[in-house]
Amino acid sequence: MDQSNANGIYYIQQVAEITGLSKQLIRKWEERYGLIQPQRLENGYRVYSEKDINTLLAVKELSTQGHSIKQAAMILKDKAELFDSEPMRVQEPVYRREEMNDYVLQLLQQGARCDETELTLILQQAYHYLGLDTFLHSVIIPFLKEVGSRWERGEWDEYQEALSSLAVRDFLVQIRRSYQCREEAPLVVGACLPHEQHEVPVHILLLQFMIRGWKTVLVGASPAPGSIELLVKKLQPTKVLLSATTTIPFERDPRLLEHLDQFALANQKVDFYLGGAGAVQYASGKSLQAIHVVRSIEEIKEYTS
Repeated sequence: MDQSNANGIYYIQQVAEITGLSKQLIRKWEERYGLIQPQRLENGYRVYSEKDINTLLAVKELSTQGHSIKQAAMILKDKAELFDSEPMRVQEPVYRREEMNDYVLQLLQQGARCDETELTLILQQAYHYLGLDTFLHSVIIPFLKEVGSRWERGEWDEYQEALSSLAVRDFLVQIRRSYQCREEAPLVVGACLPHEQHEVPVHILLLQFMIRGWKTVLVGASPAPGSIELLVKKLQPTKVLLSATTTIPFERDPRLLEHLDQFALANQKVDFYLGGAGAVQYASGKSLQAIHVVRSIEEIKEYTS
């Protein structure tokens, strides 16, 4: 890890790697729009704070939404003035962006460099310092969202995206394997749907259940058709979490959702939930008899209560 990160400051090359902006563009935004005010070391080098990087990321995001850089700068300035003032009711929606903490910024830097060792070390430090629940919500989820966004925008290539995602997956697997649960704890099965390759969301969800005292079993990426049903019959879990980040499973098998819903209806002692962006999109407007479509673990808890 770069020494400068130890003091919460970043050199411009690091900022460029984290944000995906060129050094020339960072200087231009600084000088022309006054977006950030980096400090200067005695040798004249600029050093940037976590707040500076989040400002640059926010401007970049607003620009992808169609705003000019000047407009983005004004939006952020108005937002800062609003939240610095007394609480007040706002009629128009105010631009909000989830800020990334130092761990996420460091992960983005090393992901851009494709440094798997550093990615793992940063994940380890964040996990031990923050604890599992905060680690998942404030590091893993924001990092993966940004990785996905950069890949979709073409800012990262497939290797950068895959290496970063696999580093996270492997680390979460290690945590799940070493996490102790009571033998008499209720069981939840988490499963990717057939043809679904993205298993990291299932790891995250199962870890959230483990924090709450559940035993878990994972059915990983692209399981064979029928394997989920066989495992449920064998294990008789309390809950089954079905996941699809994409709509590919339903495109490959148009009757998949109907079949799973009928299976859930025939096994009413088990609660079935379906989540993931692709699954929620595909199931929208469809009438399911036994499967609950959810967007988060909080919604699962609502069904349970």
